[in-house]
Amino acid sequence: MTDLSLTQRLDAGPVICAEGFLFELERRGYLTAGEFVPEVALEHPDALATLHRDFQRAGSDIVEAFTYNGHREKMRVIGKEDLLEPLNRAALRIARQVADEKPGNLVAGNISNSNIWDPADEASQREVRSIFEEMVGWAVEEGADIIIGETFYYAGEALTALEVAKSSGLPVVLTLAPMAFQEMAEGAGIVETAQRLEQEGADVVGLNCFRGPDTLLPWLEKIREAVSCHVGALPIPYRTTEAEPTFFNLSDPGARVPSPHGRTFPTALDPLRGNRYELREFAQTAYGLGVNYLGVCCGASPADIREVAEAVGLTTEASRFSENMANHFMYGTNERLPEHVKGLGARA
Repeated sequence: MTDLSLTQRLDAGPVICAEGFLFELERRGYLTAGEFVPEVALEHPDALATLHRDFQRAGSDIVEAFTYNGHREKMRVIGKEDLLEPLNRAALRIARQVADEKPGNLVAGNISNSNIWDPADEASQREVRSIFEEMVGWAVEEGADIIIGETFYYAGEALTALEVAKSSGLPVVLTLAPMAFQEMAEGAGIVETAQRLEQEGADVVGLNCFRGPDTLLPWLEKIREAVSCHVGALPIPYRTTEAEPTFFNLSDPGARVPSPHGRTFPTALDPLRGNRYELREFAQTAYGLGVNYLGVCCGASPADIREVAEAVGLTTEASRFSENMANHFMYGTNERLPEHVKGLGARA
């Protein structure tokens, strides 16, 4: 726990939040791509705790409970609705355990896009509200410090998430994830939705997921200009472009073996990943705009989080192992490095 609220911490400087656990745990062999359900909290709790610690060492100030896609409808899809509450409570307790190992870390309860919200169907809206209410309730009971609502592409769903999250009495971060059509899915404006979220009491509004640095930044600039509250920015680490604004339809014409499901998302994105220096530049740019809530979403590695933290002047536990190319055997400058080996560098 910490004596400073989230807003007070953001007033004082940058706060780092790691997200993107789905991709990283799938890469590590603890999650099924496509389903992307966080059963790891029950089946391999040590693996989840290790990932949290890796991100924590890299600079994340927030340990976000891994309940993304851990909602009632998704559990119904995979036929495991009976595991819903145990999964949520396990994820929250693991987050609390890891956060308590580093004084000052915050635990975040998490709600997100349900993928069943229908702006024309009040029954679906009631169902989503119920999903949010039970998840936020478990988060409060398990001692969360804040609630993060994230990856919303419907404005109505984002506003409902905010209303439920605010009822907890905890600080709320609410981030949007606009798709390629450059507006919210029901036609609401992206900036206007961020403004409404601020007006309805969100402590932090912003953007996460779907878009890489190059296609997230233009909208981030507009939101930062339009709101007075703190702003959050958590891009994916992939090279999205104006022609392909999100990672859902990124093309890879150079792939010798394409994915069997016919698209790079989500399992063949590796060659389209940006490097750590691009994330560093994004973080510096966003921070320069006055964005203090920073992180990386799907595709993030601990090294990416360390890069973001160091970009805004922070030193992390993992900074002990930050790059030191001066001692590289072929490209370094250390006086003990033999010239004949360094000479091989240009033609290696």
